Amino acid sequence: MKWYSSVSEKRNIREAFEECTLNINRGADDQINLVLAFVGSDFADSYSLLPNMVADEFPGAVFIGCSGNGVIGNAKEIEHRPGFSLSAAVLPDVAIQSFHVMDGDLPDGDDSPHKWEELIGVKANGKPDFIILADPFSMRGQNLVKGLDYAFPGSTVIGGIASGGRQPGENALFLNQEQISEGIVGVALHGNVRIDTIVAQGCRPVGDLMRITKCDRNILEELDGQKPFEILGELYSELSEEDRNLFQNSLFLGVVMDHFEDDPSIGDFLIRNVLGADQEKGVISIGEMLQEGQIVQFHLRDSQTSSENLTEMLQSYDYNPSNEEGAGALLFSCLGRGSYLYGKPDHDTDLFIERVGDLPLTGFFCNGEIGPVGESTYIHGYTSAFGIVRPMGAVDAMT
Repeated sequence: MKWYSSVSEKRNIREAFEECTLNINRGADDQINLVLAFVGSDFADSYSLLPNMVADEFPGAVFIGCSGNGVIGNAKEIEHRPGFSLSAAVLPDVAIQSFHVMDGDLPDGDDSPHKWEELIGVKANGKPDFIILADPFSMRGQNLVKGLDYAFPGSTVIGGIASGGRQPGENALFLNQEQISEGIVGVALHGNVRIDTIVAQGCRPVGDLMRITKCDRNILEELDGQKPFEILGELYSELSEEDRNLFQNSLFLGVVMDHFEDDPSIGDFLIRNVLGADQEKGVISIGEMLQEGQIVQFHLRDSQTSSENLTEMLQSYDYNPSNEEGAGALLFSCLGRGSYLYGKPDHDTDLFIERVGDLPLTGFFCNGEIGPVGESTYIHGYTSAFGIVRPMGAVDAMT
């Protein structure tokens, strides 16, 4: 296995592609099997040229990609200016199945896993891992990832939702020799390959762990028998002045998704927005369907918290890819991170290199980030989701 990554800031897509391929071909001696491209929205008028350029330069390779309002390549974050990112991989002993799925193609909730196997084109017993890219306007991505979790237990799903377009049809997805504007494109990888994930949601907990004792869908009605609005009032009174300011604009609820986890760590929470409150009824609404018995904790987010959270998540990744020649990495980062959050570029990529290693790192800034929390896959916001692609022979990574 061998991964390559390159990025260009040239303003012409052909020149940008040529610069990236020149850098990749300098190191590539073997047949490229997989190509990923992330293309800044400045190239929107030239999106259609890309599939044929990839097919000509990398004949026989599977190709997926999408548009992005900011790209990442060679561990460099390109924001607020033209950027083109290209990654290529030599994947011996790895089968690659590409697919394009429309929302209407998804099996019903009571269909068997075989329907999902037929849709994607791979068998669950092959233990595939998935990289998926979705259009934000035409696809209910959470339905797809729930289906993949159901039909392919133990498989990893990582990816992002395309950005750069402001209305339907303006984002681009790429699959082999096609440009597509709707649905989801992806690849299933199976064989001598594994994708490890690091999903940093950028929050820190405040207050106590509590258990949901009453809820209705996404309406939180009781926590440990007490009205949530009352708990928020008590929590606010205990916060510092700085945290009170965050409380007004950056309050979230962390939901422990593993029902058997009574002592959760920071990576065990699914972070969701607090959408609103009804002071008269004492309830609050959350951006996630809730269940009685779940353990939850309120969270706050700011740049320092996001940096500390990412550092902690990277430190908890106990596999050293530098010991395994050829591994590569993907980063799907929220549009609200990068220089917008930190006031400078390359924050998350620099931390990754410092804590994990100088791997070929490619990705883009997303409208939503796809990655697991616990045993299930979710679409996140304000998150950096890393996928580290390595041979199966390496020591297993995160537990």
